[in-house]
Amino acid sequence: MLRRRPIARAAVRTTAVVGTAAVVGGHMANKQAAQAQEAAAEAPPAPAAEPTAPGPDPIEQLTQLAALKDSGALTEEEFEAQKAKILG
Repeated sequence: MLRRRPIARAAVRTTAVVGTAAVVGGHMANKQAAQAQEAAAEAPPAPAAEPTAPGPDPIEQLTQLAALKDSGALTEEEFEAQKAKILG
């Protein structure tokens, strides 16, 4: 016949294995957290936010406006108003 282990012995062994794994896992988590903090302290500060993409080239915009004025799509007053906006 097969001999069965007592349930209590299996429970104690399982508890010991799980407890050991928890202790080792906790130790490793603490160690990794400490290393991450050290790395963050040693790392140079992140650069400031990158500037937004520059707007369209004012000369190019003026050229387009001049072409619109020459084609008759814009009046002289509209052209001057838009030119003033572009040039600030």
